[in-house]
Amino acid sequence: MAYRSLQDCINDLEKNGLLVRVKEEIDPELEMAAIQLKMYDKEGPALLFENLKGCKYQAVSNLFGSLERSKFMFRFQLANMQQLVQLRNNPLAALKRPFHYLSTGFAALKALPKKGSFASAGFNEIQISDLPQIKHWPNDGGAFITLPQVYSEDCEKPGVMASNLGMYRIQLNGNDYQSDKEIGLHYQIHRGIGIHQNKTNKKNIPLKVSIFVGGPPSHTLAAVMPLPEGISELTFAGALGGRRFRYAYKDGFCISLDADFVITGEIYPNENKPEGPFGDHLGYYSLTHPFPLMRVHKVYAKENAIWPFTVVGRPPQEDTSFGALIHKISGSAIPNEIPGVKEVHAVDAAGVHPLLLAVGSERYTPYLKNKRPAELLTQANRILGTGQLSLAKYLFIGGDDKHELLCEEVAAFFKFVFERIDLSRDLHFYTKTSIDTLDYSGDEINEGSKLVLAAYGDKLRTLTEELPLCLSNCSLVTEVKLLIPGVIGLQLKPFTSHQAARAEIKELADWLSANKQELEGIVQIIIYDHFVFENRPQRMNDYVWITYTRSNPSHDIYGVDEFIENKHWGCRGPMIIDARRKPHHAPELVILDETKKSIERFFKPGASLEKWA
Repeated sequence: MAYRSLQDCINDLEKNGLLVRVKEEIDPELEMAAIQLKMYDKEGPALLFENLKGCKYQAVSNLFGSLERSKFMFRFQLANMQQLVQLRNNPLAALKRPFHYLSTGFAALKALPKKGSFASAGFNEIQISDLPQIKHWPNDGGAFITLPQVYSEDCEKPGVMASNLGMYRIQLNGNDYQSDKEIGLHYQIHRGIGIHQNKTNKKNIPLKVSIFVGGPPSHTLAAVMPLPEGISELTFAGALGGRRFRYAYKDGFCISLDADFVITGEIYPNENKPEGPFGDHLGYYSLTHPFPLMRVHKVYAKENAIWPFTVVGRPPQEDTSFGALIHKISGSAIPNEIPGVKEVHAVDAAGVHPLLLAVGSERYTPYLKNKRPAELLTQANRILGTGQLSLAKYLFIGGDDKHELLCEEVAAFFKFVFERIDLSRDLHFYTKTSIDTLDYSGDEINEGSKLVLAAYGDKLRTLTEELPLCLSNCSLVTEVKLLIPGVIGLQLKPFTSHQAARAEIKELADWLSANKQELEGIVQIIIYDHFVFENRPQRMNDYVWITYTRSNPSHDIYGVDEFIENKHWGCRGPMIIDARRKPHHAPELVILDETKKSIERFFKPGASLEKWA
């Protein structure tokens, strides 16, 4: 079944009991987001909001709220897409088994975009202020589009086949934007649209941009799919959706004829305005920074258009399911992209980019008597130089001769690495480099450090699952927690400055060194402040979130008996990570109590969401 529109998808989900209509009037200011967050947490269905306060359009959320529902929406094309990825990895397979891949060939034919007529699409011209003005978190700078498909073309290679379709958040109002005339466009470094804008900037001409909202869900997924450069997202949308991407041009702007809404406009060279704050997927606000200003040309909507949206916050959230679906489709590509690397896993609970796990291999050093990471370090460099993987801040890479190590089994992966890592040898820092735009652990936006932790060889230790008794006598510590085997958390007083932290943690490290005999089986000591850790198994999520979102490796890593030898840093006791809140960190995302109370009416007896109260 090929969805021709978002309405087709909604009808299909509703018919199969996977969507619920919310009939009561709802306020786009905070209420819609709060309900989406609650329903995702309850593993609820997709939601169609029929009655938005101050807006004539309906809105839908939680479409991708579970991997099962996502797979259901693409149930007729998913197998073909996986075969297409396999063919890209191994094109000889099609020659060896031509009839097996026959359906894949038909799927590829549907990948070619199809030009049509703008006049026949049924668009009406509207204003930005007519759109659903959804504000997600209390401190957001305004209303945002959270599921946009942002289209741009290469001015040196115009046309749809060299275009870029990405998902970059759009601020519709607030800050200094002129109402209905200007909107903000936030995209991170290493994005396709940035290459297009760089070229138009050099020519001193504006970049034409079209923002599509809605349409078949394959179009939304195409906008977040990490495709190699040179492969059009429009072709992927057609192949995955089982229907060619239909487009036309109007006033020089590309228009998706299947979209529910389209915003067209131009970005002029060096024309920026403050964008944000915005509650983002790391679980914190991304703060206000200058980002490209888009001058609005025209806005279009179909008569019965439906506005899709999602809410991002501390994971897991709906974008977790996006990631799982992407991995389902393209996971097999990694070994061919990076030789020797068997798999890579961005840990969603840590906000994706802060923490990356990888399984590599040691193929070229069988003569070494002392097994140690060698080729793994080469593979780590390749990983950190590949597309969005380059945004990783912490990369754990393990080599497993027995082929039993799996990235997605996070607890088992950490156990494998922590049992084998030599902290005096296997920590490798990258300082003063670029990190994720949304990560505020560094000194400046986009600036920070990275750390590779590599492990290979025989087991060196048994990880402790008991708290050392000596820590109860340490005057610096106010609370002690076992976070996971081999990792303990120590609560210290709040962070004030790196200078004070260095002195404080040196005192702690000296005290620990004097009691080192009780630290056997401990690899990491995490310093935290005023954090309530959940009980197992949720504690793993707390450990990865607090540790890897709140630390900058070059500034916040210390060690018991640490040393520098020929510019290599290591430690002979446990490593210490200062994961306390820092003054420059962005605030955490919190739903207001009054918002929680106001949405209770939707869950009362007789209300639309009574079943999920």
